[in-house]
Amino acid sequence: MQYPATHLVVMGVAGSGKSTIAAALSKQLGWACAEADEFHPQSNIDKMSQGTPLQDEDRWPWLQQIQDWMTGKARAGRSTVLTCSALKRSYRQLLSEAEGRVLFIHLHGEADLLSQRMQGREGHFMPPTLLPSQLATLEPLTDEELAVGSLRLDISRSPQELIAGILAALELPAEPGTETGSGTETGSDPARCAH
Repeated sequence: MQYPATHLVVMGVAGSGKSTIAAALSKQLGWACAEADEFHPQSNIDKMSQGTPLQDEDRWPWLQQIQDWMTGKARAGRSTVLTCSALKRSYRQLLSEAEGRVLFIHLHGEADLLSQRMQGREGHFMPPTLLPSQLATLEPLTDEELAVGSLRLDISRSPQELIAGILAALELPAEPGTETGSGTETGSDPARCAH
């Protein structure tokens, strides 16, 4: 089956390296790239900054905006790479309703490693104190999701190994001339990868 576009959603809890992997995939593939954090309304950012976990009612409008962005790119003939925690199956189901083929790449790791990574980050609104609530909310990819091409990868591997594994597993060749990252959208696009 031919799809108008493919969307790779790099998912997982905070500290799993979503931004690093998504930016590298976007650079390799020459696909549009977005950070789900950029779609949060200020009220969500304020909650998380204060250490208050988001509830489902906070997340649905945010996820819908991300789905709309994916569909817009698909209608323009663009494939995408984006970061999104996508912790629950229901959240992933909503994102999967975007036009095109939607695959999830779950970056998972031990709580100690995740916490260590979060404590080493600068300038991010998500405090390490929210990690336990994220881990409690996380619903790992189901067998059904994995069967259609989604992936679960251990973050103890190097970013280079993870990228190579993703490209090989999904049989995605890098587009010619994109090694400098020319495919990553910047400028007027409201959401873009941070790297």
